[in-house]
Amino acid sequence: MKGLLLKDLYMAKSNILVTIVSLIVLGFGLSVLLEASALLVLAPPCATTAVFISITSDANSKWSKNVITMPVSRSQIIGEKFILYIILSVLGIIAALIPCGVLAIFGAEISLASLLLYGSIGVSATLFSGCFSIPCAYFFDPDKSQIVFIMSFLASTGIIVALVLLINLFIPVKGNILLPFNILIIAAIFFFISHKIAVMAYQEKDIT
Repeated sequence: MKGLLLKDLYMAKSNILVTIVSLIVLGFGLSVLLEASALLVLAPPCATTAVFISITSDANSKWSKNVITMPVSRSQIIGEKFILYIILSVLGIIAALIPCGVLAIFGAEISLASLLLYGSIGVSATLFSGCFSIPCAYFFDPDKSQIVFIMSFLASTGIIVALVLLINLFIPVKGNILLPFNILIIAAIFFFISHKIAVMAYQEKDIT
């Protein structure tokens, strides 16, 4: 699996670098209009686009037919994409935190509660989106999976934000750090279940 992961990271390195730099620049730009920490909502999904580029590239180059002849199991082939997805999400969070940290050093008001809230929303929505879009990329048209990802991310973000706003009517969300983390835990569970379902389905898929 390590070899598969290195292959995808090497192929997507230019895309990842451009995305990270863009997020850092965007963070400084957003600080003029909004809280810089709001970038944490957008950073994870932006960073994970390399996963779908990788899946589309594999499909176009017939890589799937070659990789099953190698000493890796089908579960590892699927698992690698899910791991790559998580790694890129983390890189997106780190890229978004850089402008937040710099602005905080220069006196901008960026609270830990805001970072945790926006970060939890961004990662949760990204995980929920990955639950649908990654399996879709393997069992349907890889190009359409990116559309599914965008739609599912928008839907997930909308639902999560609506829930946070609803809860905030009764309990101050920024004052209760555990609430956003509860949503994040639920998203992680769904992501894990999606991985298991995708592995079982891929085991039965005819690659030849």
